[in-house]
Amino acid sequence: MPACAADAQAADAQAADAQTASTKPAVAEAMVVIDNFSFSPQELTVPPGTTVTWVNHDDIPHTVTEENKAFRSKALDTDDKFSFTFNTPGDFSYFCSLHPHMTGKITVKPGAS
Repeated sequence: MPACAADAQAADAQAADAQTASTKPAVAEAMVVIDNFSFSPQELTVPPGTTVTWVNHDDIPHTVTEENKAFRSKALDTDDKFSFTFNTPGDFSYFCSLHPHMTGKITVKPGAS
């Protein structure tokens, strides 16, 4: 195959790859840190499809428990993580079942970033 034909095929393949990448939805992720008996950020707004991961940086166990039982973690020891993917719009208030004064809220809203 002539060099210019091979170059044209390579350029076409790169253009197709770029188009495919731009049409794939981005996977949204967010993190909430548990430290000093609090969730940070305490409130978070995300688009549907976002996976939120909580990570415990405290020296004692904590849980992440949604008020209406949409999700509930096991007891998270230091550096343990818990993730949940929010597909449904709405407000999700949660707390630590071991320390109920610890509260947070995830708001799932189309168009949020």
